[in-house]
Amino acid sequence: MKILIIALSGIGDALMFSPALKLLRQKYESSQIDLLSMFKGVEELYLRNPDISNVYYWNFMKENPVKSLLFVLELRKIRYDATINVYPSNRWPYNLISFLIGAPIRIGHIYNHTNFRSLNFLNNRKIKEDDLKHNVLENVALLEFLNINVSQAVPPLQVILTKDDETSAEQWLIDAQINSSDLIVGFHAGSATLKNHINRRWAPEKFAELAKILIDKYKAKVLLFGGPDEYELNDNINSLTGTACYVVKVKSLMTTAALMRKCKVFVVNDSGLMHIASGLQLPVVTIFAYTNPNYVHPWMTDYILVRHELECSPCFYYSPRPAKCKLKENKFKCIREISVNEVFLQVEKMLIKTGAVSVG
Repeated sequence: MKILIIALSGIGDALMFSPALKLLRQKYESSQIDLLSMFKGVEELYLRNPDISNVYYWNFMKENPVKSLLFVLELRKIRYDATINVYPSNRWPYNLISFLIGAPIRIGHIYNHTNFRSLNFLNNRKIKEDDLKHNVLENVALLEFLNINVSQAVPPLQVILTKDDETSAEQWLIDAQINSSDLIVGFHAGSATLKNHINRRWAPEKFAELAKILIDKYKAKVLLFGGPDEYELNDNINSLTGTACYVVKVKSLMTTAALMRKCKVFVVNDSGLMHIASGLQLPVVTIFAYTNPNYVHPWMTDYILVRHELECSPCFYYSPRPAKCKLKENKFKCIREISVNEVFLQVEKMLIKTGAVSVG
């Protein structure tokens, strides 16, 4: 049996397939199970995962279309028995790629929005999208087409760290003069920017204010996480605190994850690092905007969700369409009106709950 997992969306979406992958490998212990990715972070995550046989990386957004077609036709030569489009994959290029690879079993979803336009009919084994299900469970449900019991216990997200990752993280803390006994708090103020998702972000000024409160009250060491495209954002937050925070700039996603593991709590927007924090079983305080928490809340870890329930929310659904606020005034107020004090109280609550700080 040869199976290809098509995981062309971002880090968080790809990681939320990892519990399904664990169940898939348990059923097909000796089969070839490969994964196709379009983001380096996804490739890095799954190169460490022992349940994957081969990881293929190809940046379809930047490569020449002819070269991309030739790459897909090379995958076709492997003669996969089945392809699985990781949920969500409600985009026509993803479904066309699966079709061109030519597996006789092509597994995906019937989406509630823009389904036909996204060419989901090119898949020949489909389940209907359920707005009440978490993405992890949507992915697990796909396995029924491969004769796997989808009602069994679902494992946590799989984030695999090596000894080298841990050593790199330890050295970073030594260089920053941060001790293991310190109260280390992680922030991720970024998010994806594709499809207008920059509006998922809580204001950097509010992250800075929250950091100052935690530093003043608890002498916290606040680490600002993010990829190279978020360094400027984090430098700005740090400057707003009088450079009282620590901007994490490391070479790999997995070193980032190893540093995240040192945190007593992780404060984060709805982002890929939120899901990595879940995979690391970190206590999470997540600040939500317009996305549906049923889909993407932190999986199998202790979390608090800070969110304003508005009549119009959640307003984003999985489709090629960008996020758009329907309000005429005070756009994206679902996240912009969340106060620093609201988030601080929840962070403090989590720190007390986990025993990281004392009451009073």
